[in-house]
Order: sequence, then C-alpha cells, then structure tokens
Amino acid sequence: MNFSSKLIEDAVNAFSTLPGIGKKSALRLVLHLMQQETEKTETFAEALVNMRKNIKTCQRCYNISDHHICNICSDPRRDKRVICVVESIRDIMAIEDTSQFRGQYHVLGGVINPIEGIGPGDLHIEPLLERIKAGGVEELIMAISPTIEGDTTIFYIAKQLRDLSVRISTIARGVAFGGELEYTDELTLGRSIVARVPYRTQGE
Repeated sequence: MNFSSKLIEDAVNAFSTLPGIGKKSALRLVLHLMQQETEKTETFAEALVNMRKNIKTCQRCYNISDHHICNICSDPRRDKRVICVVESIRDIMAIEDTSQFRGQYHVLGGVINPIEGIGPGDLHIEPLLERIKAGGVEELIMAISPTIEGDTTIFYIAKQLRDLSVRISTIARGVAFGGELEYTDELTLGRSIVARVPYRTQGE
C-alpha cells in the first residue's frame, strides 16, 4: 500500500496493530478521522491516552477500574457471599450484560495450560483462596469456558478448597464445550448462570 504522506502511513500502521484491523480497515479509520473536526480527533486521542495512563486493576477482584477498588466490589448492593470466578475482564462484561448475577467477581487472568507454560502460580488463584479464607464467602460460581484447560483449572481450585466450607458450582452446560463465554449470547449465558449446578470432583 503506497502512501503520499508519512503521517498517514504512520497512523495506518498504528491502527493496523489492533486485533481484527487490517491495512485497508485502518486506512478507512484514518481517513474518517481526517474528515472530522480537529477537536473531535483530539478528544478521541486524549481519551485513549487518558485510559492507558490512568486505568487501574481492582486490588480485590482484578477487574479493570478507575479506582483501586472497582465499582462492583464497592457496591453495597452486590452479594459478597457469592463470587463468580472468570478467566478475563471480558467475561465480566458478558455476564453483566445478562443482568442475571448480583454477586461479586474474581478474574483469574487465564486458565491453567501446561502446554503454553501457564501454571497455577501465573494466575490470580492464591488471592482468590485468600478472599475465601478471610470468611464471608458461601459460594463460588466457576464461570470458566468449558474446555479441557478450563475444567483443569476448576478441578485445581476445587482441590485447594476441599477443606473449606464453601459451595462450588459451575455454569450449566448451555454453553457449548470448547466455547468461550464472551462469544456466548446473553440469553444462553444468563440461563447458564441461573441454572448453575454443584461441582463434583472425581470420586465424590
């Protein structure tokens, strides 16, 4: 792709680093911004810079937040007795869109995957165990994608909690095996949360 302007080329290259954005799509975005008023383009750029500089990670659940404790953890209307364990912040957004869950969350940051070198120590599992040991948590909903790696992660966490009086449940299998929560439609995901089932380890 030939450019008559190095400035345009640099902007296109920057946009094309985003997921799912090729050079042609990036060029369309850049040309669109060029046609906007300068103030609008500056506002757009400032929003991105401000987000990157000031975004925080919740010290309790590892969700993204404007503050050290996210608005879900600090909301007194949320049920602190129930924690929904998810892989990523995108899963929180997907579940929140269903309006079917009023508890709190805990973001693991992935799943156990030995092939990719991801072990329990690479995830936010220990902070989750500390939250439960601190008391007040009655149920963990394991809203983790139904994959082999996801099931391995659930099994590991369940084994760590076997001596604690906390109920462990998993989302109903309305979510297809091998699928990812963030791509599941809201109705199916919402029903899977509501129709969660008790988790049983092998031998129970």
